[in-house]
Amino acid sequence: MNNNPRFYLWLALALVLWLNYTTWQRDYPPAPAALTAATSQNAPSQQPSALANSIPQTQESGAPNAAPAVAPPPPPPPTSAAAGIPAVKPAASADAPLIHVHTDVYDIDISTRGGTLEQVTLLKYAQIKGQAARVQLENDASPQTVYLLQSGLAGPGDTPNHTALFTTPRQSYEMSGSQLRVPLTWSSGGVTVTKTYVFSRGSYGIGLEYAIQNHGAAPWQGQPYAQIYRDDPRTKSSYFNPNSYAYHGPAIWTGTKYERLDPSKPDYQHFSQAVTDGWIAATQNDFVSAVVLPKGAPYRFTAEVSGPEYLLAALGAPQTVAPGTTARISQTIFVGPMLHAQLEKIEPSLKYVVGYGYLTLLAGPLFSLLSKVYAITGNWGVAIILVTFLLKLVLYPLSEASGRSMAKMKALGPRIKNIQETYKEDKEKLGRAMMDIYKREKVNPVSGCLPMIVQIPVFLAFYWVLLYSAEMRQAPFAFWIQDLSARDPYFILPAIMAVAMFVQYKLNPTSPDPTQAKVMMVMPIAMSAMFAFFPAGLVLYYVTNTILGVAQQWNINRRLGVHTAPQKA
Repeated sequence: MNNNPRFYLWLALALVLWLNYTTWQRDYPPAPAALTAATSQNAPSQQPSALANSIPQTQESGAPNAAPAVAPPPPPPPTSAAAGIPAVKPAASADAPLIHVHTDVYDIDISTRGGTLEQVTLLKYAQIKGQAARVQLENDASPQTVYLLQSGLAGPGDTPNHTALFTTPRQSYEMSGSQLRVPLTWSSGGVTVTKTYVFSRGSYGIGLEYAIQNHGAAPWQGQPYAQIYRDDPRTKSSYFNPNSYAYHGPAIWTGTKYERLDPSKPDYQHFSQAVTDGWIAATQNDFVSAVVLPKGAPYRFTAEVSGPEYLLAALGAPQTVAPGTTARISQTIFVGPMLHAQLEKIEPSLKYVVGYGYLTLLAGPLFSLLSKVYAITGNWGVAIILVTFLLKLVLYPLSEASGRSMAKMKALGPRIKNIQETYKEDKEKLGRAMMDIYKREKVNPVSGCLPMIVQIPVFLAFYWVLLYSAEMRQAPFAFWIQDLSARDPYFILPAIMAVAMFVQYKLNPTSPDPTQAKVMMVMPIAMSAMFAFFPAGLVLYYVTNTILGVAQQWNINRRLGVHTAPQKA
């Protein structure tokens, strides 16, 4: 192991420079000249999107897992929309009115053209804290961000797909009990299909049921499908907006694996995979739209990407309904915030959409601990402070050993300075003398780095928990901190962090290298400037952890009789 502190300093500096370079490249990528020219040439003649009205192509009943293709969309209705705006609003026509649904958590518009969820407003979530505008997920009102959840039964001949016209007994529904059922009916050739949305009080899970009655003389066949269409150009990533780095796009669960279908990667632009148990989802920061399939039912997932738009679909196996019989098909939809308890209630594997990634093993238990403490305190900020204290207790033996080593290093300061003065002209002898004193006094000069290395995964897990946990979205703490998921509006916490880090620097041994000592002295200012735009909850964690570290190191120095003030050699 390299015992030269300078080596670790240069290594850390190289890592910081590399992270800054990659962040700059991500924020300001070079625009390919050919692509820019092609885009500018094609923009005036852009046609309405074909993906927006695509219907999954069915397959024969003997091959339930054959790869379906996207069937050509039906001719779009006449429209005066400008070129480039997808023709996705057939429900606005007079023959396809909207159904308005109001529950305790939703305000929804459902089109009678296919029973498509065209607009979903989350009544309990403000777009900006303190303002009236609510978060909207499914939305076709803005041509810049079209977002639709389409579903139906596909098959040969006339079927109730998402372009078919349904009828409904009412055009407005209001939840009054614990459950609300919204039925839509389609009939053709002696076959009647009732498509029913089932809303439950306090839940963001929506049941989707199909009741098929065949009163005709021939068997009828259909395949259940659901698809999420989105045309939403990504916001440019920015260091000043940590949420801009969150994954924003399609994702799937194949029964054993969670996979993000990043639209920017060629492998996912024409994707197809057979699954038995799974779900499809479209994620964005703290919110998700997902379709959960019935257990044991064979489906095929497909994804088609065209520029900023994508179509993620799940197509089931053919269902044959004999004359004079009935059949039922069910799916579950989740449209709302990524609340851990609600996601796991719908389907345990849905917790993976939260976005912890490789840190799920650490972030999951950490969030569980935070939520249990929150249930007692009723304040997420207090929960962060208490959990930080508990983590400090768990890591105390390691921190104690490291603190003792650092206290001994500080006590050796005068002797090390004497050695530096004696051998300042001979670097080789200086190095040997330093190693001798370290061995003789049984001190490891880099042992103080160990707690920091152990803390890095916890720090990253806290970061992802605060960034991706919808439970902490716009959660208040106290005084001026009214949103733990946003930066400190007055930069008071970063300033406190800088002071605490400077005190910690004074308690620790001074580096024998003057350049390294100056770098360590500037570090509190650099760290506080970097943290100024991080979520306030994360800064609160780091401030709490640093203050506890200061108290611990001061106590160790006091017990070992190490002076905290500079000493003369």
